[in-house]
Amino acid sequence: MAIAVVGSKALMPREFRLGLNLWSRTNGTAGSPTWAGQANAAIVPADEDFGTCLEILKQENVTSLRYMRQTPISPGCYLRVSTRVKAIAGNIPQVRIAGYAGNSNGNVTGVLQVGPTVKVSGYGSVVEVSAIVGTGSRDGVDMPWGRAATFGYLGIDLLGDNNGAIRIENLVIEDVTSAFVPGMLDWVDVRDFGAVGNGVVDDRSAFVAANQAAGKNQILVPEGTYYIGSDLSISAPVRFVGRLTMPRSARLALTGKFDYPTYAAAFGDETEGMKRALQAMLGFTDHGSLDLCGRNVHLTEPLKVADFAPGVTSFSNRRVITNGQISIVSGSAWDTRAVNSVATYNPNNSLVLSGVANIANIEIGSRISGNGVGREVYVNAKNVAAGTLTLSQPLYGGAATRNYTFSRYRYAFDFSDMEQLSRLNFDDVEFLLDGNASGVMLAQTGSMNCFRDCYFTKPKDRGITSIGSACQGMLVDRCEFLSNEMGELAQNRSTIAINVNNNDTKIRHSRFIRFGHFMVAAGGGHMIEGNHWFQGDSAQNGVRFGGLILTQTNLQVTITGNYVDNCSIEWTNEHDAKPNFEGNEYSFGALTITGNTFLASDTTAGFNWLVVKPYGTGQFIHGLAVLGNVFKSLNNKVNRIEKVDTSIADLDYTRMRNIVFQGNMFNGVLNYVANPVDIDFSQGTAATRWVVPVNVALPFGGFAKKIESVVPTSAITTSANARVTEMPWVQPMQGTNKRQVGINWSKAAKGSISLRVRMDAPE
Repeated sequence: MAIAVVGSKALMPREFRLGLNLWSRTNGTAGSPTWAGQANAAIVPADEDFGTCLEILKQENVTSLRYMRQTPISPGCYLRVSTRVKAIAGNIPQVRIAGYAGNSNGNVTGVLQVGPTVKVSGYGSVVEVSAIVGTGSRDGVDMPWGRAATFGYLGIDLLGDNNGAIRIENLVIEDVTSAFVPGMLDWVDVRDFGAVGNGVVDDRSAFVAANQAAGKNQILVPEGTYYIGSDLSISAPVRFVGRLTMPRSARLALTGKFDYPTYAAAFGDETEGMKRALQAMLGFTDHGSLDLCGRNVHLTEPLKVADFAPGVTSFSNRRVITNGQISIVSGSAWDTRAVNSVATYNPNNSLVLSGVANIANIEIGSRISGNGVGREVYVNAKNVAAGTLTLSQPLYGGAATRNYTFSRYRYAFDFSDMEQLSRLNFDDVEFLLDGNASGVMLAQTGSMNCFRDCYFTKPKDRGITSIGSACQGMLVDRCEFLSNEMGELAQNRSTIAINVNNNDTKIRHSRFIRFGHFMVAAGGGHMIEGNHWFQGDSAQNGVRFGGLILTQTNLQVTITGNYVDNCSIEWTNEHDAKPNFEGNEYSFGALTITGNTFLASDTTAGFNWLVVKPYGTGQFIHGLAVLGNVFKSLNNKVNRIEKVDTSIADLDYTRMRNIVFQGNMFNGVLNYVANPVDIDFSQGTAATRWVVPVNVALPFGGFAKKIESVVPTSAITTSANARVTEMPWVQPMQGTNKRQVGINWSKAAKGSISLRVRMDAPE
């Protein structure tokens, strides 16, 4: 390395002509023997090459000459030590610059304290000997002493055969720091503060010192592997050429430049960089956002909190991951793990499985399947000692000991290890899952976790999964979910975009394409607005399934302004430990469906857009509004828009109340339904009792429970055409199916009437 030499009189040792009492024959420390009065040393007053100089007759294997005043060595300081020598007589020695690295505790061991050895070519030949000493292990530095050394006793050594005379010019010590850290550059090098970069020595203190010295300038981490043994916070911007290695528990907080590319550069690996950035983000750094800076992050394994931030179990400060892509590198790390087990369920302890066999192998976050298990039930926690699992939702199958399968999907971001995580935001992130992994698994509890302007492309199994209550108030806004099963027939799909267990989610202005279900939603208070979910396929007369699955009976849910395309809204109570209706609970109610477009194409006549499926007996509807929607079927007509799925149980139609179907439009639907419904009826033969059928027009095939009005639309006359002016009296719920209305006259009458009939009774 070329060195620009800059002199400094303050560093220059005492000239030999002033005496040798400050020149040591050993290491230069106080009290060490000096060259003053030694028979084999003399001051030469007028050498033709050197002027006044020192002549020594070498008599020891290593003959040392050290200046006994401390030369300061400060962090970032580099000194050039030099002299000129020539052989006079006898054996010709070798020469090197040498020194004693010292601090208040004495000699600093483990550092190089000699410079390169120089050969003297012959008698009278002048040879320059030099070496650079400093704190950093830089190119051109012969003796890197690190930050431990604070001063040095500097000089030369004579090596080789004894009994040779050599003359030595006055020693020169010069500050050459500017050659290593030019003042015009706005960075500091960690090597200047003692960083070694060999992957073994702990360089943390050097990084701390560099950060303190940098001020507003940048820190350079040059090529090498730098071991950092504990937490490190750097407030200055950092440029990484070399890489860091740290214990997993140690946190790197790059507060001066907190973004993903810097962390990826710091650790030389995209997955590790993402882990370290997330660890810092959950460690109360000065930044609320992790900017991916438009980068595509290639993950080779799931990002699990226990792996990248051990000990972090709760976090509630707002944090944002933004502006980039997440790609999955295929490999065994993403394989689903399935465990079969036997366990016992008791509805009185509805969120617990007990006596779980093989429990140690069942992972938190596993989805449970088996008889009596509703959709999207997950393991929220486990107690191995007690043999119990905590569930995200109750099981509907009743008390029993059963076989269950626990399937653990792998997620790009897996927060299941955390007991609580709130206010985490993914903003403008594209998840390129490509059938290799699922998207995001939320923590066990939390609230207000948000996804905005995100894209979930081809999740292997799930897009966003909640295994507990961390979905409370979750926002999914302006996102797109594209299934990995785009080419599959609807009946063969198993992927699900979203599930939630808790209340008050907002799913808005998003698009969901060809999943098994778009969303399985327990809890209530959800607002589902302005979305498009599509589950059609290329089959002619194809079957269609639930797009939105609602699993709580009393909901307080609004479904407004959506495009519901080739799938149903399915309303169940499959997450009820005691699905039979009991008198102290609510049944199906508080659901509002307004202003949506419902479309079906190439489906069967038996398809329905709204399906209620009770999982137990005695349930009924007591609050449902279906208003101002458009129902349209293309290519094939469907019989009706709604039905009750009675595969497990039927509804109690005698208890229906507060149901409104009004202002809806029907295209390609054979049977118009409304509640209340207007029925036109004509009686051609005079009779005292008219029987009016209304079962087809009432929603869900409900009973004709209430007649709100009877209006004659023609003259009511006897068989002799005499006018009948009296009002009839009415009988609801007639016939064996209770879906007829009786109109009773005091005398046989005929004519036409219009009735307004309800299948419910208002509160």
